[in-house]
Amino acid sequence: MAYNDRLDASHAAPNSQPPPLPAPALPYLLSTPTSPGPASRERSSARLPRAQPSTHKLDFERRIFLMALLAGVPGTLATMILLWNGEYSPKVQWTFGILLVGWWFSFALALRERVIRPFQTLSNMLAALREGDFSIRARGAWQDDALGLALLEANTLGETLRSQRLGAMEASALLRTVMAEIDVAVFAFDSAHRLVLVNRGAERLLGHPAERLIGKTSAALGLGAFLRGDAPRTETATFPGGAGRWEIRRTTFRQLGLPHQLLVLSDLSRALREEEREAWQRLIRVLSHEINNSLAPIKSIAGSLRNLFAREPRPADWDEDLEQGLDVIAGRSEALSRFMSSYALLARLPKPRFRPMDVEAWARRAAHLERRMQIAVIKGPPLVMNADEDQLDQLLINLVRNAADASLETGGKASIEWKQNGVGVDVWVRDEGPGLSDTANLFVPFFTTKPEGSGIGLALSRQIAEAHGGTLTLTNRLDGPGCEARLWLPGKDGKD
Repeated sequence: MAYNDRLDASHAAPNSQPPPLPAPALPYLLSTPTSPGPASRERSSARLPRAQPSTHKLDFERRIFLMALLAGVPGTLATMILLWNGEYSPKVQWTFGILLVGWWFSFALALRERVIRPFQTLSNMLAALREGDFSIRARGAWQDDALGLALLEANTLGETLRSQRLGAMEASALLRTVMAEIDVAVFAFDSAHRLVLVNRGAERLLGHPAERLIGKTSAALGLGAFLRGDAPRTETATFPGGAGRWEIRRTTFRQLGLPHQLLVLSDLSRALREEEREAWQRLIRVLSHEINNSLAPIKSIAGSLRNLFAREPRPADWDEDLEQGLDVIAGRSEALSRFMSSYALLARLPKPRFRPMDVEAWARRAAHLERRMQIAVIKGPPLVMNADEDQLDQLLINLVRNAADASLETGGKASIEWKQNGVGVDVWVRDEGPGLSDTANLFVPFFTTKPEGSGIGLALSRQIAEAHGGTLTLTNRLDGPGCEARLWLPGKDGKD
């Protein structure tokens, strides 16, 4: 592009080359590569258009030149009049006249170049920034004058864009690494349900590289059903790379102004199998422990009774020993039966039947059932929620009984309090007992710190809370001795 050609951001001239740096503008530019990569980069094919030449207005350069000429007209004209009206020889008059006019035109051209050159420098800088080259900086960028301040702002803009591009490149590299390493399948589809992005996990799932998958429709890939229906959800499906239960998550995003869908498939089978294996191991440990605790004395008593019957003659009090041994066997058998019934209760907890329930009446009912001590009910806002009243009665009775047991050890108090928390209800049961010494096993079935405890109260309570979509936690109090149980249940004013 010629030195005097200008760029106009309001028009388009496709496939034009980026403007080169004109020779007069070079003193204003210092090319220092401040971003990674070679100093010279290939510019993008998108170009801003050249301004259409005006048929009725002079361009900026000619206007500056004419204004410079007009500024010298009075002085030049006055000098010429004095020169030609004076007593000078024609040779002197023509010589000085030509020199004066030449100086006048030279000054106008120099002024034009002095004014135009910074603008061309700034134009080339902006063109480089537009093309993604952030390594060019303008010299003469000072805050002392308006032009220097404009160049300083252009340099600052270039540095800001360079930092932003570097950050975007690093973020993109991190995203690509994460996408490649995560153990889930990620797909991106355009508005026509054609695949535009796929990660390594998705390639393994479909059994083909990305080059063979990009551009295919969701129906051709067997993913059409996953782009419809509710999300998140779980489904059982079979793919070339695996079969099992999959969690389906879906969201939308926009790229270049067009809507796209992001589909994420997570294999739940492996995690479920691992959880199932751990659950079986815990179950076997608990069952073997409790059964052995009951069978060991039964085996010992049975052996003693066999030896008693083998003795001749039998001792005089053998019938009394027989009765005591049979009582021990019966007692341990009954304890083992209760243990198995408790486990069956945890496994067969019915689904909650939701009905409107008044929270205050629920709290007062549980407090009234505790006869060993008075449970304070700290009144909260009037709330009605949908819940299974029978199950929540059992839950709150368990918590109140535990709080009373702890408070009776120290002579402290216990209380129930509730408050509205967003779209749910918080219920606290606090005591002033000795506190919790082992919080890791609180909800493990049949774990208890009480001499006569069953170890299923808290486990059953948490199972009831989770069946209602809520949570149950136990922590030591921070405002004094004792602990507090916090129950959060979703829904208020009769809504789930």
